[in-house]
Amino acid sequence: MTKSYSLQDIADYLGAELRGDTACQITGLNTLEHGQTGDLVFLANKAYERYLSTTQASAVLLEPRYAEAFAGNALVLDNPYVAYARISSWFVHSTPPEGGVHPSAVIADSASLADGVSIGPHVSIGERVKIGAGVNIGPGVSIGNDSTIGSGSRLYSNVSVYHGVSIGCDTVIHSNTVIGADGFGFANDGGEWIKIHQLGSVEIGNNVEIGACTTIDRGALDNTVIEDGVILDNHVQIAHNVRIGENTAMAAYAGISGSTKIGKNCVFAAHAGAVGHITVGDGVVAMARCTISKSTAKAGSYSSGLLMDETRQWRKNAVRFGQLDDMARRLKQLEKDSQA
Repeated sequence: MTKSYSLQDIADYLGAELRGDTACQITGLNTLEHGQTGDLVFLANKAYERYLSTTQASAVLLEPRYAEAFAGNALVLDNPYVAYARISSWFVHSTPPEGGVHPSAVIADSASLADGVSIGPHVSIGERVKIGAGVNIGPGVSIGNDSTIGSGSRLYSNVSVYHGVSIGCDTVIHSNTVIGADGFGFANDGGEWIKIHQLGSVEIGNNVEIGACTTIDRGALDNTVIEDGVILDNHVQIAHNVRIGENTAMAAYAGISGSTKIGKNCVFAAHAGAVGHITVGDGVVAMARCTISKSTAKAGSYSSGLLMDETRQWRKNAVRFGQLDDMARRLKQLEKDSQA
């Protein structure tokens, strides 16, 4: 069923200034470049400004600086991208869960399910598990003994939650993610690896979103902690005893080594990471493939690694990079000799 909303209703919800036809009907969202009749689009990046004059969309979310040059229907506000994010919930096509427990689910007698819980096919719920009101558990999910899931949370298909894990309210965990597997803890005894049994657990806060195929390991002694509002992309690895501060975001393939503490409102781009046993302060931004190799309390953007170049030139530069220490020593000696 197609959803339709008047431009006035959308403007009221977003707190936007409406310029144009208040009764214009919006049936979907699209990009500025590909927008058609019935679509609401947005301009949030100057690189796409060239499409403003050619878009076929019914209305555009844009900043005041672009509004004067646009003759069509517009919703004018300071941050069109945030507005697009907020209104996107109005156009979700997924079917809401019907509630109830599928007959193929296996639920321990000691488990506690609050009102409005939806349990899909082939779900396994262990002893003493507590599941809050309105939680949606997708097909094939496994929840280990003594775990808790707060109200309003959703676990998509084939998520694995190990024993003793705590998940907060309104948290979303996407398919095939594993929460609470053993951390990578081993001691070397003369060439033989002795397993360190992981006796801690995982605590996940409220309003967290975790992408598909992400892994969050349980702590060795203390718990691994993901604080409120954290967002993790697909294929992110969080090692044992890590703590991720509120509202920190990590893109795909980010990896945090054991016992590292990440502050609030940090951003880790794709393939970025941090070594173990360090502390990263609030507001740190690690650019793509950056490895944070030491503790830092200073907010700001950090980078590491060699940038892209043509392969032939990159190889030459890589060789020279290995010669930097020798070159620096010789330069220092030359400076010393020139001052003699």
